[in-house]
Amino acid sequence: MAAEPTQKTGIHIRWMIRRDMTDVLEIENASFEFPWNEEEFVRCLRQRNCIGMVAERDDEIVGFMIYELHKTRLHILSFAVHQDQRRSGVGMAMIAKLKSKLSHQRRNRIVLEVRETNLEAQLFFKQQDFLALSVLRNFYDDTVEDAYLMQHRYVDEQVEEPVNRITRMAG
Repeated sequence: MAAEPTQKTGIHIRWMIRRDMTDVLEIENASFEFPWNEEEFVRCLRQRNCIGMVAERDDEIVGFMIYELHKTRLHILSFAVHQDQRRSGVGMAMIAKLKSKLSHQRRNRIVLEVRETNLEAQLFFKQQDFLALSVLRNFYDDTVEDAYLMQHRYVDEQVEEPVNRITRMAG
């Protein structure tokens, strides 16, 4: 099921490699007011629990994501789609790829922080079933801006949620 957006949009998602960095930095710089530099990407990706992936369409990199693996969650650190490719399914395909890595037994949620001024990202992640859990005051080093902590929880469609008898009787 997670592969559907990728097949419909002709997007291929793969591990990030060193020679992708020029394209990734171009997307990063065009997407963010306070972009990561190459050294920050490399430092992050050298950590054992840090993963980089790129989205390609017609052999061109059109998006990327950097995330950390934790015991019970995936934490998105950076996520961007080339401005000419936005609203074309690239972001949805990348999120579908991440969601496919979730399970009930192990990593059961995806979390990320979104700048309070980045309404476009907030709306995108809301459409992908992420909820804002809290406001993180003065979250960023480069500004006094707050962030929203957003989360998507794994839901197993095959397991029915337990029914609360009291709620059922009242309902």
